[in-house]
Amino acid sequence: MCGHCIAQEPAFDATRALADYVAPVSGMVGALKFAARLDLADVFAQLLAAREPFQREADVVIAVPLSRERESERGFNQSREIARCFARLVDLPLRDGALLRTVHAAPQQSLARDARQRNVRGAFAVAGDVRGWRVAVVDDVMTTGSTLTKSLPC
Repeated sequence: MCGHCIAQEPAFDATRALADYVAPVSGMVGALKFAARLDLADVFAQLLAAREPFQREADVVIAVPLSRERESERGFNQSREIARCFARLVDLPLRDGALLRTVHAAPQQSLARDARQRNVRGAFAVAGDVRGWRVAVVDDVMTTGSTLTKSLPC
């Protein structure tokens, strides 16, 4: 754990990252998000599913939602595309709609840690009762963990 995480424990138990966000992965993520290379969602899901036996660590898969505005602009949610493929590969149900985006905010990619945390504060809501669920949350990029740490109601 980094010093920041030791001082302020994250709201999640563990993370699994496919790779560092450097070339060629950063270019592949960009192609998925901005050039609608949806075939790359399946590639990411396959590589992630091959890394760990998620079936013992999660009961469901949830994708980080985009705001309506951003998903309408893009035409799809890249995290949902990865999560859909991943859930199928690891034989877990995808619970689309269990996590809702309640705020349209600026893209996280160009923001510093503190700004990322402010940007997503209160941006998500859990739909329904998920107590007792072991959840694998799928996002396209994880930088600071702000999406889970600062945005979800406790």
